[in-house]
Amino acid sequence: MGNVGPTEILVLLILLGIIAGIVLLAVRAAGGRPRAQVAYWAPGVIPQIAEPIRDRVRDLGAEGRVLEAIKLVRQETGLGLRDAKFVTESIIAGRYLPTSTERALQTGPDLAGRVRELKEAGRTEQAIFLVRGETGMNQEQAEAFVGLI
Repeated sequence: MGNVGPTEILVLLILLGIIAGIVLLAVRAAGGRPRAQVAYWAPGVIPQIAEPIRDRVRDLGAEGRVLEAIKLVRQETGLGLRDAKFVTESIIAGRYLPTSTERALQTGPDLAGRVRELKEAGRTEQAIFLVRGETGMNQEQAEAFVGLI
């Protein structure tokens, strides 16, 4: 067993390469890394974007400065890049996005009740996004609020 020649080493390297390839394919098939869902996509949870910000986004879009508009939406809502791009394009195109007053009429239960429901469903990150979007709290404050409920 002490004699390991070049052929054995080559076979071993090929086997390791095959195993590494299988692992990479499995990781890619699973999406690479887990994606946290954004609160925006949760039913009834829409990012709160003030009308002056919407106007600024429309102006930036009209000037062809879409990247700046997306950055502005991300800063205001805490959305990820893909979601902020969708919201920005919707605003620029004039598509309907409910306002915060419409959301208050549609949601029903109070904020604490909705946070409690999200936590019970194991969707703590969405609960934090919900709190941040409706109250303007920062990440730490929202996490503390959700932790207390």
